[in-house]
Amino acid sequence: MSESSTVNVAFEGRTYPPSGPYAVTAAQIAAFADAVGSDDPMHRDPEVARAAGYADVIAPPTFAVSLSQQADRAYVTDPEAGIDFSRVVHGEMRFAHHRPITAGDEILAELTVDSIRMAGGHAMITTRVELTATGEPVCTATSTIVVRGGE
Repeated sequence: MSESSTVNVAFEGRTYPPSGPYAVTAAQIAAFADAVGSDDPMHRDPEVARAAGYADVIAPPTFAVSLSQQADRAYVTDPEAGIDFSRVVHGEMRFAHHRPITAGDEILAELTVDSIRMAGGHAMITTRVELTATGEPVCTATSTIVVRGGE
């Protein structure tokens, strides 16, 4: 029989102070584009990006995960949260982009624990990270993780 997860459900609704700023560079964007196999010149050629109306190269949409996970770290490493990271399985990731992440952005990331639901001894946790640059919304990243209960 499995024992319950030790995740602290009182963290539901908690918002952490913003982390960052995270400086976004053209080199980071190009490296991420390489990693995901994107050959779109908008990720590497500033002239192409400027011709499309952007200040500089823009990141692939999933680049936001590299920033949102920086903010998630505050929660998953908080000893009072009760998360044993060795028992975490990533369930889902969604992005709502308000505008592309652009080289030169200084991103702040604010994490909120939206929900913690217990199911079969496991904790299903949904977090939301609001990414902003100069006070303007850039992306909302929503992630669901499962913390498996004990054996």
